[in-house]
Amino acid sequence: MEHYVLMNVVKNEDKERGIAMEQIRSIVCAGNITPKACVRTYGCQQNVADSERIKGMLSQMGYDFTEQTEEADLILFNTCAVREHAELKVYGNVGALKSLKAAKPEMLIIMCGCMMQQETVQNQIREKYAHVDIVFGPSMIPQLPMMMAQVLTERSRVFTRLELPEIAEDLPIVRDDAHKAWVSVMYGCNNFCTYCIVPYVRGRERSRSSAEIIKEIEELVASGYRDITLLGQNVNSYGKDLEGEMDFADLLAAIDRIEGNFWIRFTTSHPKDCSIKLLDTMASCKKVCHQLQLPFQSGSNKILKDMNRHYTAESYYDLIKYARKVMPDVVVTSDVIVGFPGETEEDFQATLDLVNKVQFDNLYTFLYSKRTGTKAALAENQVEESVKKERFNRLLALQHPVCLAKNQEMEGKDYPVYVESVSKNDSKVLSGKTMGGKTVDFPGSADLIGQFCTVTVTKAKSWSLEGKIKE
Repeated sequence: MEHYVLMNVVKNEDKERGIAMEQIRSIVCAGNITPKACVRTYGCQQNVADSERIKGMLSQMGYDFTEQTEEADLILFNTCAVREHAELKVYGNVGALKSLKAAKPEMLIIMCGCMMQQETVQNQIREKYAHVDIVFGPSMIPQLPMMMAQVLTERSRVFTRLELPEIAEDLPIVRDDAHKAWVSVMYGCNNFCTYCIVPYVRGRERSRSSAEIIKEIEELVASGYRDITLLGQNVNSYGKDLEGEMDFADLLAAIDRIEGNFWIRFTTSHPKDCSIKLLDTMASCKKVCHQLQLPFQSGSNKILKDMNRHYTAESYYDLIKYARKVMPDVVVTSDVIVGFPGETEEDFQATLDLVNKVQFDNLYTFLYSKRTGTKAALAENQVEESVKKERFNRLLALQHPVCLAKNQEMEGKDYPVYVESVSKNDSKVLSGKTMGGKTVDFPGSADLIGQFCTVTVTKAKSWSLEGKIKE
């Protein structure tokens, strides 16, 4: 028996979820056995935050966690739909679970996330991956216990593409880090950039109430969290869908007033909604990091119009100039797409010109990738792969020396650093982040992890810095 669309979404969801959790616990923990779950996350930080809520519910259902699929009684893939490579990787990994499922037929295999919100993907999994038990999209995460109960009691498969408009608050969370946290302030996107699948798989913009966000951050700070990142597909649109709610700049100011020693970062911003008020607020707040990740995607106004971005290269540059005026120490990073349909050599040169003018601290560069279901995927004037790659290499050749030069400007100066971890390469070296989000490696004791310290930068590299703790 297969339920291709889950219809029993209940109004009293919190109560139903609690009942389902207890039911699952009684089944999977029978005989005092502690079942193990393996949760694999692909894609953005929003998916990481979603997985932490999934793990919170699994923990309350009696599951412990493992990184090894061979040890697991439940395997969940939280997937990404932004790039084709990520999708192909998921198909390969879930296909490899077929023999494991055959050896342990009671195992649950679950697939969720943005990739799973696409009808073509669900059809392929239903037909070709019979060992997968549950498939659902991002907004259905609060319904996971009910879906699991349905599979365990009825031995059915559950596939759903329903979208829940309500945001479920107070879901349990198992965070991956003891001092660094992700906090979602909103979900979905209304922008419909012509290359992007996100609005189709994450739905329309839905903001959490500021009271709930502030409450969550207060609890995090009280629990010892010191580096907190606010998440949204477009955080600058926060509050627009809630009548009487504050905007994103006011939310930052309210969070800044929370007592405690912590930093606030945020991602992702959209230039069309990045206001002077927001930049002024960042400049005036003491706990908001001077770190601006503002994707420009192309320096060609023609391409920006084709992308449906609603700003120009000139207006983008004006924003960066103003940000640097009010925050001279601001670290500016961005995303850029090379080879968008219809991009000519002149268009690409405009991108190089903007990159040269702005002098970004770092760029996240991408070759255009077709996403089925988007307007750009249907364009006939696709750019040849060889041309994309040649332009991509020219962009990197322009940007890489700038990354090094920007870091070299920091040599000999002192910076507050949040200590994240021990270096992967040397147990006597710590790794941390500056307020601008730059990675610094320096000798020190692991006792400093989760704390702030002042570090003098001694050596600049292209992608990181080396330093020493200031006495």
